[in-house]
Amino acid sequence: MSSNHTTRHIERRLGDSMRRHLPRPIAELVMFTLKQGWACLFGALMLAGLILSDAIWQDTWALKRYDALVIYAIALQALFLIFKLETLAEARVILLFHLTGTAMEIFKVNAGSWAYPEPALLKLWGVPLFSGFMYASVGSFMARVIRIFDMRFAPYPPLWMTFALGAAIYLNFFSHHYIWDARYVLFAATLVLFLRTRIWFRVAETDYWMPLPLAAFLTSFFLWLAENVGTGTGTWIYAGTDGLSLVSFAKLGSWYLLLYVSFVTVTLVMRDALISAPLTKGRATTSDPQQAQ
Repeated sequence: MSSNHTTRHIERRLGDSMRRHLPRPIAELVMFTLKQGWACLFGALMLAGLILSDAIWQDTWALKRYDALVIYAIALQALFLIFKLETLAEARVILLFHLTGTAMEIFKVNAGSWAYPEPALLKLWGVPLFSGFMYASVGSFMARVIRIFDMRFAPYPPLWMTFALGAAIYLNFFSHHYIWDARYVLFAATLVLFLRTRIWFRVAETDYWMPLPLAAFLTSFFLWLAENVGTGTGTWIYAGTDGLSLVSFAKLGSWYLLLYVSFVTVTLVMRDALISAPLTKGRATTSDPQQAQ
């Protein structure tokens, strides 16, 4: 039995148990929460690694904390592939987001936006190599949550427009250091392009939907919370802060935009989830032929 079939079997049994003991709305809320937690497993384990390593690491140890986090992240990725928690196709796209995230980290650190204060051997231009896995965890969540919730996105705009938006957002993270910051234009562009797009998802046997921009905003809030774990453990420090205060709420906007970069990247291997026409139910199973080209 495949890992995906095993997961669905466990989910079905757990859902049946919940519905026997809880009112249906509460049971489905519990299942929704559990499935979200399962989808963000990679990110949760990375955060656990930050917290645990900060609590136990000693400066006198031969292996530096950042280097240990690189080894830990590679081991996690290997285990996800061995146990088929991610497919090879998903892993390739997540690797792409890992590389683009690392490139942005190198630029931002050398531009003085934030810093990694601890020493390490596995550092590239001031950026420890585990940082790319933090971006990869966002891509992992995207790929897994789409599959776990059997998501459909409808009506989905033309692919070329979504890729153009993703490229513009990514470039703005670099260009705003030299020219006008276009983030407010990009915020508006996400709404113009995706306001009509509903994310259809399934909990137990019931289909639900949420506007895609709202889902992106809610996800960005949880990423902002996760980022406070990184600063709270001293793993990275923003310029002009002491590492003890909360991360600026402006970072919510940055994460909101970066989520679209991650999302359009993941759609490279999730074409079947993209439906060009509006849906009244979330169970359409084929994508528009034009979307698959």
